[in-house]
Amino acid sequence: MPKVTSDHLRTALGALLAFVALNAFAGGFYGMSGAQDVPREWLEGSPFEDYFIPGLFLFVIVGGSFVIAAISVFARARSARAAAFIAAVIVLAWLAVQVAIIGYVSWMQPATTIAAIIVLFLAWFLPKSSAEGHQSHAAT
Repeated sequence: MPKVTSDHLRTALGALLAFVALNAFAGGFYGMSGAQDVPREWLEGSPFEDYFIPGLFLFVIVGGSFVIAAISVFARARSARAAAFIAAVIVLAWLAVQVAIIGYVSWMQPATTIAAIIVLFLAWFLPKSSAEGHQSHAAT
């Protein structure tokens, strides 16, 4: 069985972070541009009249945190592990608030939850510093 190295872990984590970032950017853009096919009734009881502010949050905060985490992971930054954890917590909080406001409405909600849990799992095994990653890589 092939051995999973720190480089494999970084590639998988970085790719997943980048994928979720792209998804958040697309969803955020869609929300900011009017969310044509999404019922406005879902926002009843929320502080929002339309999807612009939630879309902006999704684009900037969720997408931004994931792209920063992806860059950190690929760059072997000391902050990579923390950035990945923070991004996952942000999207999980986003999803919890979303489900509390509009309920379960899309397969993307559980799919994104699973992606966030995988990010947490992979980040847990990411070396705590770039020096550790280089040491374990050198030992293989």
